[in-house]
Amino acid sequence: MKKYRIYMDVCCLNRPFDDLSQNRIYLETEAILAIVSRCERGEWVLVSSGVIEYELSNMQDDERLRNVQTLLEIAHERINLTQQAEKLAAEFMHNGMKSFDSFHLALAETNGLDVFLTTDDRLLKAAAKTDLHITVSNPVTWIMEVEKNEQ
Repeated sequence: MKKYRIYMDVCCLNRPFDDLSQNRIYLETEAILAIVSRCERGEWVLVSSGVIEYELSNMQDDERLRNVQTLLEIAHERINLTQQAEKLAAEFMHNGMKSFDSFHLALAETNGLDVFLTTDDRLLKAAAKTDLHITVSNPVTWIMEVEKNEQ
């Protein structure tokens, strides 16, 4: 079984604390919690970054911030911004990607992670138009594919 190195952007990390009455949010939350559970068991590795920490520092809701930080405590690897990642992020921004999205994706790509997960449809579309070595996916789609391949 492959030990995936996984990067979740901030919208993904926030998803379990959104209104679960909407089907999409509920399904994404369940997928994220299943992924987190496998990371907790050491089967996979959740990766964090200074960019995640910086974006979280801008959150206004203290309770949500504490919840996300608690979730992020299972990340046993932390990656840092490099000149290579900054240059790639600038290219992504030049092509219309938002600032934080660009930095998150550039970090994951330049650090050779296996998968970048997001619940942001615009980011998924933008990433699909970009030449990347990393898999970029919605957590529901990704975990379904992985579990299908594990059978």
